[in-house]
Amino acid sequence: MVNLSLRALTVALPAGALLLSSCATVSPESRLRTGLVEAGLSPRMARCMAERMMDRLSLIQLRRVQSLASIRKSRMEDMTVDRFLYKVRALEDPEIFMVTSKAAIMCAIS
Repeated sequence: MVNLSLRALTVALPAGALLLSSCATVSPESRLRTGLVEAGLSPRMARCMAERMMDRLSLIQLRRVQSLASIRKSRMEDMTVDRFLYKVRALEDPEIFMVTSKAAIMCAIS
């Protein structure tokens, strides 16, 4: 049986709660925005697109889009929106492609 002192518990519980709360503060939109930037889109375009895509895709779909950050092998300026959409289309999810392309169009003209 483990014998923990009251002092150890009063230190460990708040520390654990702090760690858990820091994990919960990263929103799916923030992760998506970071993934879009890491995929090669400009921070302005990534922010605009993430805002538009957040409410239209499921968490699983958002994670799939975010995973495209791993596709970028070249310099950031080499990734254009049309090349990014080509990669999104390769995910073979029509809803992801539709939502992402609409967001890209709206953000490009705004």
